[in-house]
Amino acid sequence: MATKSLTGRVALVTGAGTPIGLGRHIALALAREGARVAMLDINESGLEQASADVRAESEPSSVLPLIADVTDPDAVERAVERTLAELGGLDIVFNNAGTNPVHAGLASAEDGHRAWEISLAAWQRVVGVNLSGPFYVMRAVVPHLVEQGWGRIVGVTTSMDTMWRRGGSPYGPSKAGHEALVAILSQELEGTGVTANVLVPGGATYTGMTATWMEREAMIQPSIMEAPALWLAGEESAEFSGRRIIAYHWNEDLPLDDRLEQASAPAAWPQLGRQAIIPQRPSRPGS
Repeated sequence: MATKSLTGRVALVTGAGTPIGLGRHIALALAREGARVAMLDINESGLEQASADVRAESEPSSVLPLIADVTDPDAVERAVERTLAELGGLDIVFNNAGTNPVHAGLASAEDGHRAWEISLAAWQRVVGVNLSGPFYVMRAVVPHLVEQGWGRIVGVTTSMDTMWRRGGSPYGPSKAGHEALVAILSQELEGTGVTANVLVPGGATYTGMTATWMEREAMIQPSIMEAPALWLAGEESAEFSGRRIIAYHWNEDLPLDDRLEQASAPAAWPQLGRQAIIPQRPSRPGS
């Protein structure tokens, strides 16, 4: 029997406790390929079901459910410590946890969501989960990954259209901030053996945040994340960092170079930048 490509690796997936969520599908894909998986979520009942689904397709002892809120840096630290202790390491991190004001119970679908009318509670919760959460996870895991000289960090953000669309605050700005954080991290990790990338579905996707407002058949299915997630988590992506992959355009039938040409681009769109005027420091006398 062929060895599964992620045998011996340990992954942490945040936001993994929604039965129809992206995190559950990412965790399933990683476990099927042999990884031991820590599944983190604040939703205890949802996490119980999702982790049972993953156990059913892997070794039961290789799945670790973790109840934690990513907006609590101490809880994140404890979750990482438990992953290291109980699963024997940590190699792969998917920062997938996300919310919006309606999903968080802090606004109704009928609200206009104009930026200046968003409640402080809604702003703080959404930014806390979608931007501060990935930072807290990054802060907890990067020293370990750098020390071992191998690691994969993947942030799940959103389309650029969603980041700036009318009525999209604070979800859009929080995801834009997460993507910028990944782009910065990728540069600062150069030469360490640790990569940082972004993975997005590519449009309206059937998840716990969207299931109430659009027909399932009209939406992208969350399983679309599985194949590109596996590639980003594996050995073949060692030189791939600071990029975003759109799962909808990931075509396994294409050769890898063509697949990446079709589905990937730089994270945070630096090709649209390079416009800042950087003053030159005057030369010092005698220099």
